[in-house]
Amino acid sequence: MKKNRILVLICMAILSCLLTISCSQTRDNSSSELNASTINLTVSAATSLKDAMEEIELIYEQKNTNTSLTLNLSSSGSLRQQIEQGAPVDLFISASPSHINILQEKGLIIDESRRDLLKNQIVLIVPTENTAAVNTFQDLTKDTIKNISIGEPETSPAGKYAQEVLTSLGIYEALEKKIVFAKNVRQVLNYVATGNVDAGIVYRTDTNASDAVKIVANAPDDSHTPVVYPIAVIKDSKNIEAAKQLEEFMFTPEAKAVFEKYGFITLEKRE
Repeated sequence: MKKNRILVLICMAILSCLLTISCSQTRDNSSSELNASTINLTVSAATSLKDAMEEIELIYEQKNTNTSLTLNLSSSGSLRQQIEQGAPVDLFISASPSHINILQEKGLIIDESRRDLLKNQIVLIVPTENTAAVNTFQDLTKDTIKNISIGEPETSPAGKYAQEVLTSLGIYEALEKKIVFAKNVRQVLNYVATGNVDAGIVYRTDTNASDAVKIVANAPDDSHTPVVYPIAVIKDSKNIEAAKQLEEFMFTPEAKAVFEKYGFITLEKRE
């Protein structure tokens, strides 16, 4: 009898283990199926969009629980080069039409998805404690001003706009030796905020990210190319319909409210 009880206990233990393994596999399979139904979209966006896009990411994921967004933030030129090299990107928001133009010429975007999403403004900033007494763009030529920062014109649209402004005002050549080039507009902002340079040229929206800087002058509208942010779906996207849906959301009142909160000028959706 004792041997029989031992055999029964052993059999029960084995059965319990088998049931546990079976349940575990069922949960794993269910989890895999759930994950397989989740769509991940990679959005490459200009650095100046960082704060707005991070907020939009949260809103969109809450409204679309089967979609997750991955934000890839950098200078528009660098993002364009990544796309040209085959990086897996679904949606691109550039701070300049020129980079979208290049991709379109190479057949790398879905042409009909291209739209103008936002506008911005170019401003001159200094540290909040403006000890260098910079109040105008012309003040940058003073001997007391040792260095200023702008984005690298080849990759940063903000840098290109800044170069256009200084050239239009006839002071670019006089300032070349003073210029500290930055990889993107947020780095320019940081240089000014930390006092590493006397002044910098950035987008108006960037100044919302730091209390350590202040705007002292607006660039004249006719001194640079209009600051327009186009958006487009990348042709090699593995989730084109989902990317188009996300693009549509960018033009909704809900998304526009976020962009405007951070100082962007929103544009009407193209019919």
